[in-house]
Amino acid sequence: MRKVRFLAATAILLTAPLAAQSPMFDTTRLSQHVQTLGSDAYEGRGPATNAETKTIAYLVQQFTEAGLEPGGDATPAGRFWTQRVPLLRSEWVGAPQVSVNIAGEATPLTQGDQIAARAPTNGEKTVSIDGAELVFVGYGVKAPERGWDDFKGADLKGKIIVVLVNDPDFEGGEGNFGGKAMTYYGRWTYKYEEGARQGAKGVLVIHETEPASYGWATVKNSNTNTMFDIVRQDPASQHPPLEGWIQRDLAAQLFAASGTSFEAVKAAAKRKDFKPVPLKATLDVNGQAKTEVITSHNVVGVLPGKSRPDETIIYTAHWDHLGIGQPDANGDRIYNGALDNATGISHIIEQARAFAKEPRTDRSIVFLAVTAEEKGLLGSEYYARNPLYPLGKTVAVLNTDSMGVFGPARDFSIAGTAKLELLDLLVAEGQREGRTFTPDRHPESGGFYRSDHFSFAKVGVPAISYKSGSDLVDGGLVRGEAISKEYTANRYHQPDDEWSPDWRFDGIAADATLLHAVGRDLANGNAWPNWSQDSEFRATRDSTAGERGTPATAKPGERG
Repeated sequence: MRKVRFLAATAILLTAPLAAQSPMFDTTRLSQHVQTLGSDAYEGRGPATNAETKTIAYLVQQFTEAGLEPGGDATPAGRFWTQRVPLLRSEWVGAPQVSVNIAGEATPLTQGDQIAARAPTNGEKTVSIDGAELVFVGYGVKAPERGWDDFKGADLKGKIIVVLVNDPDFEGGEGNFGGKAMTYYGRWTYKYEEGARQGAKGVLVIHETEPASYGWATVKNSNTNTMFDIVRQDPASQHPPLEGWIQRDLAAQLFAASGTSFEAVKAAAKRKDFKPVPLKATLDVNGQAKTEVITSHNVVGVLPGKSRPDETIIYTAHWDHLGIGQPDANGDRIYNGALDNATGISHIIEQARAFAKEPRTDRSIVFLAVTAEEKGLLGSEYYARNPLYPLGKTVAVLNTDSMGVFGPARDFSIAGTAKLELLDLLVAEGQREGRTFTPDRHPESGGFYRSDHFSFAKVGVPAISYKSGSDLVDGGLVRGEAISKEYTANRYHQPDDEWSPDWRFDGIAADATLLHAVGRDLANGNAWPNWSQDSEFRATRDSTAGERGTPATAKPGERG
């Protein structure tokens, strides 16, 4: 039986039989990485800025010192430390001019206040919309497999559709969408994609704090700065000309002018018989954007396996944050991203150091720091489309994003409610270390679709995004939940996400110990953990079973 001990509040050592000894994770070093990467000197780590160059240099230095080998793009002379990630970058040249016409009266909308209009990523440099009709389409969901269609054949070409955030049964509707647990249909990314498929001129998501799981400040800061996307052959098929959010109060005003109310249309949107509601309002939008294709980078280090180097376990975290943006009330323009996600990067650096000190594992272990997560999981999506290591022989992905810095927890979790054998392995290891798995306490936030493991899940690779526990040893669940709420309200995607001397890193060290044991066992074993039989990702994974020489029905520990 393994046990976790806290040593002088500075490190955690996993005691076990000598052959399975786990390394010590130095909390001082964990803290130093976060303090450095989350400092003003790194300017919020925006992709394709001077801060990216500085961040990559730091990561390469740390990976080198940890004992990794370069694991990025390959050339005849060897591998680089990075994978080139071409991205479309778009930013407004001045604020876009937006006005809404209600009952013949035009009212200007201030960017960042009533509306957050994203710079275009549909391949155009100009957004020019004059008098486009507004149509409310409920949750904007077309899901035939769930018997749901919010559009009912309406012709939406050239119109602006207005949609609710989350999905139809978040607050007790008639749908089959998992109750409080958000499905992908609830994500704003899906709503923009569906709007493009419907031929709409634009999509405006109505912000509400509870179903969005974050406040307007987060929306403003995340949507009024520079936008990125992967380079697509037909970007207009994924993005309508206008994508954005509006405040709930503005939506209520639109509904009132149309002879109804916000409460009435929201209640109607929860029913299967909902039909689109034309609004007595039009929208004008005029803006010019600077667009170009730039190159950002994923940073990749590897410890090649001694006997099966073509089989890989990947530890991931995103290195980017929002960069420099609009000032907050204190005039601070640097979105430091200390918790989100310098903590995850600190973890994989020290995880690499720990593995490098141990005997080499049978399978390879890859440490992947991805770019542009904050712009839509773009670095991980690019990797998943252009893998450096075969996806069919990628055993598992263990992602860390925004780890706990308030001390150890009795429990741990993952983002979302996915069922997969990789989670079973994590839970079993947690039990050996005296920790309890708690299902995602807030599946309504859509966390499963908001971090880089999702890019791997879509291509079938078993992947989880680890979440530090909320039942803190110091203060229990009450303190853990209070900290989470305060962070979401006041720091998430805001300049105040900064390193603090009050933060405790022994909790991250405990999490690192757990994740190390799972990765080490996979790297020295034969298991090919799979998704559950009813998972939407199972068929894609099973289609690559031949690459592994393993029957699609094999259980963990079995090998073909």
